Amino acid sequence: MSQSLLPCFKAYDIRGRVPAELNPDLARKIGQSFASVYGLKKVVVGRDIRLSSQSLADAVIQGLCDMGCEVLDLGLIGTEEMYHATFSLEGEGVDGGVVITASHNPADYNGMKFVVRGARPVTGESGLLAMSTMIVEATIPPPHEVAGTSRPLTSKEKYIEHLLGYVDLTKLKPLKIVVNSGNGCAGAIIDLLEKYLPFTFVKIQHEADGTFPQGVPNPLLVENREITTRAVREHGADLGIAWDGDFDRCFFWDEKGDFIEGYYIVGLLAKAILKSHPGAKILYDPRLTWNSQELISENGGVPIMTRTGHAFIKERMRKEDAVYGGEMSAHHYFKDFGYCDSGMIPWLLVTSLLSSAGVEFSSLVEARKAAFPVSGEINNRVEDADRIIEAIEKKYGDGVKDYTDGLSVEFARYRFNVRKSNTEPLLRLNVETRADVELLAEKTKELLQLIC
Repeated sequence: MSQSLLPCFKAYDIRGRVPAELNPDLARKIGQSFASVYGLKKVVVGRDIRLSSQSLADAVIQGLCDMGCEVLDLGLIGTEEMYHATFSLEGEGVDGGVVITASHNPADYNGMKFVVRGARPVTGESGLLAMSTMIVEATIPPPHEVAGTSRPLTSKEKYIEHLLGYVDLTKLKPLKIVVNSGNGCAGAIIDLLEKYLPFTFVKIQHEADGTFPQGVPNPLLVENREITTRAVREHGADLGIAWDGDFDRCFFWDEKGDFIEGYYIVGLLAKAILKSHPGAKILYDPRLTWNSQELISENGGVPIMTRTGHAFIKERMRKEDAVYGGEMSAHHYFKDFGYCDSGMIPWLLVTSLLSSAGVEFSSLVEARKAAFPVSGEINNRVEDADRIIEAIEKKYGDGVKDYTDGLSVEFARYRFNVRKSNTEPLLRLNVETRADVELLAEKTKELLQLIC
């Protein structure tokens, strides 16, 4: 990625402070450059609940119309609804999609994610760099003589029908489920799914609210998990689920109210999916690997490690024709969903597993948690991330190194990954061991002393 990029252009999307780094004037140019770089004709556009999202969406739509595009305005959506609209309407000429969202970034941020025909991802190398260069160098082509048009497309019927296709409704048990939308976009979809499912939903932070009265929804943060834990215990629920603001990630709690790291969900879903797709290729990210590798191999699948990040995983899934890909950060990707990530499909699959197994949620993951205990992702703001990574590599020089994403170092009884965030000024650390919680604590402390 070039240093001449606009500050809000990242490795695989746009993220920036509003209005200093991202504003309606720039958003209109982004719409124009997106249409120009890809020669787009028909584009779907949606937005999340952030207070700045409507004006940014309006500006992007105007930019697309400037270049003669027909725009289908999806309105308020989760990111995956844009993905679904793009791949499901490909036969009707849709060749691009944009969603205005900053996911779990702070409230004064916003951003955009882009796809082209078939919901194929747009990355820095595949288009963002060219778009930014076009804007910076003022080489956006002039508007078309005949401007494009925009019309609303707000029906969610086909999307809901697609989601329900992942489960056998006749075999689902009447589970009680705590659902925490974090005042983001997920609540509206739960309400639409509810009438088809035999579940009792306990809804908390359910209404969409762009002021984020309880803080920006990001269940990866430990301090954001207690409200779901408490609700599961108070209501005697079978499980808890929470989402980030644009619900492209979902997080789980067992019947005890204990949070389940996304790492173990990857293995759980991989094992389940391989029952119906024997011998399939399954992707996982390099931050935590041993549990995923073991479960995929033991169940007849082909484990493939890939670089972290939604755009990179989607590209690799298409290349490998993988049926599923999972990140420990709670992104889950499905071939049948245009190789895209969904925050709704995983929990539907988990409820199907619970219904067929007839056991409590904790029993499905306890053995794996004991076999491969983890530190959880630890984030630190640092002055010089590259210097710290270099120091860590030198100290642990006798381990087996991998540079798929950041630095991974593996020893016989423990391994770790340290990497810079693609979207925030953070250094992220993950540590795992082979059934040794004392060694986990020791090595985590040792590494943090080098980082902090």
